[in-house]
Amino acid sequence: MQDPLLRAARDTDSAGVIALIGAVFAEYPGCVLDVDLEEPELRAPASSFEAFWVLEARAAEGGPGVVVGCVGLGLHGPGDGEERAAGRGAGRQVAELKKLYLARAHRGRGLGARLVRVVEDEARRRAAGEIELWTDTRFITAHAVYARLGYQRTGRQRALNDLSATIEDHYVKSLSPAPLVE
Repeated sequence: MQDPLLRAARDTDSAGVIALIGAVFAEYPGCVLDVDLEEPELRAPASSFEAFWVLEARAAEGGPGVVVGCVGLGLHGPGDGEERAAGRGAGRQVAELKKLYLARAHRGRGLGARLVRVVEDEARRRAAGEIELWTDTRFITAHAVYARLGYQRTGRQRALNDLSATIEDHYVKSLSPAPLVE
């Protein structure tokens, strides 16, 4: 199987991103995707995040590609919101890894780690000193990937009070500065 193309998302990728996330949610009992009520940013993924990428599987015979993976980057100013409450983020920007999803047929090939690295690289480029993420407690396989990539579970949880009754675990990772390019 050929590796999918990694590229910056466009707002026109919305249908593919929604289909991907809907398929992943369907793998978990009680996990529901209601875009209009809970995830309206998925209608314009490129415009709704600091940065957003998709993995696009190339179609046979020149047809349109299919979105098989996605990930986004959010940024928080120094000490904003929960970072300030947790005593973190003083004087530095905090990045957030968001919307990491990968189609089942493309898992186990290092593509999830590739998506994480693209977000980390962009976060470093934007001078973030730390990256955080929140992940559904049901997504056990993703938790193992995050741990392998150096993310630490903080012990904090939050309830989203959404249709899926989501409880999320919080993870963080310190980012070393981006190397200087001369």
